[in-house]
Amino acid sequence: MTRSLRVAIVGAGPAGIYAGNILSRQVAEADGEVAIDLYESLPAPYGLIRYGVAPDHPRIKGIVNSLHEMLDAGTIRLIGNVEVGRDITVDELRERYDAVILATGALRDAPLDIPGIDLPGSFGAADFVAWYDGHPDVPRTWPLEAQSIAVIGNGNVALDVARVLAKHPRDLLSTDVPANVVEGLEASPVTDVHVFGRRGPGHVKFTPIELRELGEVPDVDVIVYDADFVRAENDPHAEQLFASNNQVKVMTRTLNGWRKPEGHEYTASRRLHLHFLHAPVEVLGTDAVEAVRFELTRPVGDGSVEGTGEFADIPVQAIYRAVGYASSPVDGVPFDDRTAVIPNEGGRVTDASGAHLPGVYATGWIKRGPVGLIGHTKGDALETITNLLADAAARVLPEPTVASGPDRDEVFELLEARGIRFTTWAGWLELDAHERGLGAAWEPAAAAHHGIVRERVKVVPRDEQVEISRDGALALS
Repeated sequence: MTRSLRVAIVGAGPAGIYAGNILSRQVAEADGEVAIDLYESLPAPYGLIRYGVAPDHPRIKGIVNSLHEMLDAGTIRLIGNVEVGRDITVDELRERYDAVILATGALRDAPLDIPGIDLPGSFGAADFVAWYDGHPDVPRTWPLEAQSIAVIGNGNVALDVARVLAKHPRDLLSTDVPANVVEGLEASPVTDVHVFGRRGPGHVKFTPIELRELGEVPDVDVIVYDADFVRAENDPHAEQLFASNNQVKVMTRTLNGWRKPEGHEYTASRRLHLHFLHAPVEVLGTDAVEAVRFELTRPVGDGSVEGTGEFADIPVQAIYRAVGYASSPVDGVPFDDRTAVIPNEGGRVTDASGAHLPGVYATGWIKRGPVGLIGHTKGDALETITNLLADAAARVLPEPTVASGPDRDEVFELLEARGIRFTTWAGWLELDAHERGLGAAWEPAAAAHHGIVRERVKVVPRDEQVEISRDGALALS
């Protein structure tokens, strides 16, 4: 690297923050200089951690502590409430920075292409997660009107959705769950939530902690079905996984521990059913969801399944598809609609001809698809930053064409001229303190009686978040 760098990162979730931190650290170790601006479409940082992780997962949300330290170090400048592609274009960023890194994640549901999936009462898990996490751009209410609900998927998101649907709202009060979400869940008439997986119990995509937590939800019985376990027997692939993977061993033992003898009496007021080897083929109903038809499957022996020709109709009044997330295109950047990622080679974005797009990079789920845990984005970021710095050393990065002063304030002037009410790190600190204050002041009689302490109450409306952030501290440097 022969000159100081200016880098824009789009997306202030874990992927973007990890990329900024790795870039800052590696440049400092090489005695170089880098200025990093982190653009975020929401007024607050942390992306998936704030708006994609269930509120009753404080262990995962604890990752925020390390992300906070990275942003609080002052080497990365946060520019929130700015939609890249609308408020400022990628081309305009390329004019002002040596490199642009896309870290926009995966925010929409992957499709489940079966007849009836568009009936009223059919929902995407991503939309529901955004609602119960208080995302400012989704409606404040949710139609919780079903007694029996189907959740399609065998990953952690499916478990999160099922657990929140089945859980009594009082057991969420110690979290940062917004008040409108508690109000909505309290009105829910739900009694039964069914989770369906296409493969067997030995091939679930849960993590052991997520699975174990199901059995710890107060006044909710977990029910599994022996017939599913019998169909899963004599599966060489599942047996190999059990022998070689400790997590699979733990989850298999947990699932088997929930098997009960015929006639066992369940006493909880709500039930969470886990079904395996069920492939959804159709959502049934005339004007709304009335049932889901499944074909029972059996393992082939190589990790896949085949249909048995036997079908089962499960009466439900709502269905949530949790079959994966998909990324969305970013205006001005190539996008592969089939794989729902930005085409790239090691994080270097490529155009339709396969050539590298100078100075444009990708990291995280927009780079490789929505697979892996949050921590896996560190490896993605390291690869992308390594290649970016190699390009800088090879002098192939294009130089910015728009001059910027020593305080790097030209981009602020541009946003202000366009009427964009952007937020900053100092503004987030104000919003963070405000939410914590709401938690400290939240003392209804029921909460006090149960000894509930709330760390924060999340502010939901975008305008309110922006007002608190900008009125409290609008720092331009």
